[in-house]
Amino acid sequence: MNSSYRFWGIAFALAGTISFAFRPILIKLGYSMHPVSATTLLFLRMTLSLPFFLAMAWWMRAGSPISRRDWAGIVGLGFLGYYLASLLDFLGLQYVSAGVGRLIMFLYPTLVIILSALFLKKNPTAKELAALAITYTGIALVLSSQIAAAPESRLFVFGALLIFSSAMCYAVYLVTGSQLVKRVGSGRFTAYTMIVSTIPAMIQFAVLEAPAALQLPTQLWWVAIVLAVACTVLPVLLVAEALKRIGANHFALIGALGPVTTVLADFALLDGALSAAQIAGAALVISGVLLVTIKRN
Repeated sequence: MNSSYRFWGIAFALAGTISFAFRPILIKLGYSMHPVSATTLLFLRMTLSLPFFLAMAWWMRAGSPISRRDWAGIVGLGFLGYYLASLLDFLGLQYVSAGVGRLIMFLYPTLVIILSALFLKKNPTAKELAALAITYTGIALVLSSQIAAAPESRLFVFGALLIFSSAMCYAVYLVTGSQLVKRVGSGRFTAYTMIVSTIPAMIQFAVLEAPAALQLPTQLWWVAIVLAVACTVLPVLLVAEALKRIGANHFALIGALGPVTTVLADFALLDGALSAAQIAGAALVISGVLLVTIKRN
């Protein structure tokens, strides 16, 4: 393999991972700037990124025809994997720090194993079972220090459950969409599902919010633009190119920098420091997820 080709694959993977990692930071920053609802912030993110995905879909329009069954799958998975997963994540981040939220979202590969065992009859290996034990011990450590009887602790638990539900939606999306991606193509599939997911976000905003909800400070509009472009559109393109150049195995190693980046940025920008127990738990979560995502050559 050409060394320059591989170098740029690693560079794209790093850039895509860091871009994704800053998404919860920007969401939390938006909440701190102005009393904006999750519905409004999600609407802005989806609609501002929509023109890019429409252009992407038009660019890739020359592929093989898509059957009605596959279109139904695209609609269902777009709703589940991008709209509902995003909504639950945005709602949960109202109560949970960006670093903790990213660690919970990072559980999705372990949820894929559990779902595959339950519904696809793919029995987990000993390594996968060990990874599950390590990962969920880690997440218990991350959550334990903030679980108490106080009202704010109950809100923290509620937020954590919302983000865990988001990770579950994304895991279902991955398990059920794997064959559909092969038939449609990853680029077209991503563009179409992102376009589809924008529709319920628009409907939700129209039903729940008044037009005055868009009368936001200029700073918040800039946060929404960066969230849409730099943390939604850009990483989708970078990750797709990185996977093509270096493969899923090496990308998984680089992807582990995602929660680390979020935790550090949360500490530096939002004062969201983790305790010693939570740092130990985060290390276990990342180790366990790497154990199940990295395949032996």
